[in-house]
Amino acid sequence: MRGGRIPYSAEELAWVKANCTLTATALAAAFNERFGRDLTPENLKSLRTRNGWEAGRKGKGVMRAYSPEEFAWLKANHKLPIGEYAAKFTEQFGRAVEPNNLANLRKRQGWMTGRTGQFVKGQESHNKGKRCPEGVGGRHPNARRTQFKKGGEPHNTKHLGHERVNTDGYVEISVAETNPHTGYERRYVHKHVHLWEKANGPVPEGHCLKCIDGDKTNTAPSNWEAIPRAVLPLLNGGRASIMHYDSAPAELKPAVLTAAKLKHAIKSKRKAKAQ
Repeated sequence: MRGGRIPYSAEELAWVKANCTLTATALAAAFNERFGRDLTPENLKSLRTRNGWEAGRKGKGVMRAYSPEEFAWLKANHKLPIGEYAAKFTEQFGRAVEPNNLANLRKRQGWMTGRTGQFVKGQESHNKGKRCPEGVGGRHPNARRTQFKKGGEPHNTKHLGHERVNTDGYVEISVAETNPHTGYERRYVHKHVHLWEKANGPVPEGHCLKCIDGDKTNTAPSNWEAIPRAVLPLLNGGRASIMHYDSAPAELKPAVLTAAKLKHAIKSKRKAKAQ
């Protein structure tokens, strides 16, 4: 009937009394495992209260007591993994102690296990070469739904022909050339150089392409001219330049470029004669 007391054998009562300092949850789990019963933490908590068996927890920081024999055993076996440590202690002394209690004891005593949780050189993972079982991790149906499929690409993949503008204002395009740095099958190149070379062949050595109308995003080959690199300083607005080419009025740009090339040619001839 409601409120009826649960019967206990003498052996069960003696065991509960010996282990009464455990938390109600741990006490119930250990009791049920030892005696094959199905009692709740509340059942054993009530039994403990009726018999005046105090748990011994007066507040945070109270340490569990161990006999000299138990303490010596714990010290001698402190390098065991914590689950095995607690299980063997219970088997050895007949009273259950939570793994967390033993972990805290090891910390307080400074007993180091020698395990850092890191792989050491040459150590292999416990699951190396094993397939993930059905229903676990990536094999779960809900996980498989969002996994990458073989040959699949991320949603933000930049495909062949994708264009972008770099920080210098030049248009770049993805072309079917192996990236020398990563080995990937595509790489970005300056679009104006790519189109100009398709129309005119490689840019001559010592030369570069200059934007004629000043608009770097206008990548038509007709808008770019191959000029000696030494002409660029004469067009950038510095002390040696004729005029800042890109900011010059459209009607003056041809004259500025011609004057810069002429100045460079004169300087080159004088240098050649001097040699």
